[in-house]
Amino acid sequence: MDTEAQPTQRDRSSHPGPPGAEGRSRFAWAARLADWLPGGRITFTLLAGLAFLLVLNAFVVQPFQIPSGSMEQGLRIGDRVLVNKVAYRFGTQPRRGDVIVFDGTGYFGDADYVKRVVGVGGDHVVCCDKRGRLQVNGRPVDETAFLYPGDSASSVPFDVVVPQGRLFVLGDHRSDSSDSRDHLGSPGGGMIPVGEVIGRADWILWPYRHWTHLTRPSAYARVPGAPAEGGHG
Repeated sequence: MDTEAQPTQRDRSSHPGPPGAEGRSRFAWAARLADWLPGGRITFTLLAGLAFLLVLNAFVVQPFQIPSGSMEQGLRIGDRVLVNKVAYRFGTQPRRGDVIVFDGTGYFGDADYVKRVVGVGGDHVVCCDKRGRLQVNGRPVDETAFLYPGDSASSVPFDVVVPQGRLFVLGDHRSDSSDSRDHLGSPGGGMIPVGEVIGRADWILWPYRHWTHLTRPSAYARVPGAPAEGGHG
């Protein structure tokens, strides 16, 4: 009687190949592509990194260079800011005090702009009160923390109600900013559609001495919500 155990199909399958063989087979295409490319793995690594950056730039974050002095003194000409492109996705809306980058085509001009949101849909924005302050929904806003030194809230009086789905935006350097005030008689009344917002400027990245996190000023937290807005501040 032959007592030697014969390997069964179960026995043979219970002995895997060399460690890592399965992982290597999954990425064999990458190795073959690297071998095919001029420069081999170095070129492949560079191309993979570039592809990652392009996806990141398209959907997550995007660098933006400040083109003018309209947001001084917080944002200076030549500063590079990092724009958070997912800040207003998944139902989140721009809020008063946010610094945003938006496409101004058809509203301000054929370019991207950076401004501060001072009014959202339903807000009643007025300038100025007896003390020269901006008012939103009847509450004066103390802008001294970010307004350019020596500037008034506005040299141009205005009294507007922001339509739903739109934003009233101003530059911090009011005497050197073309913003919603200057386009009140234009199509859209100087109000930017929320859909044209590229993202929220969250960080100054460059130059290094200007590196900082851009936060929403506390002055806007005390502004009451407009009835049509649902009460968020």
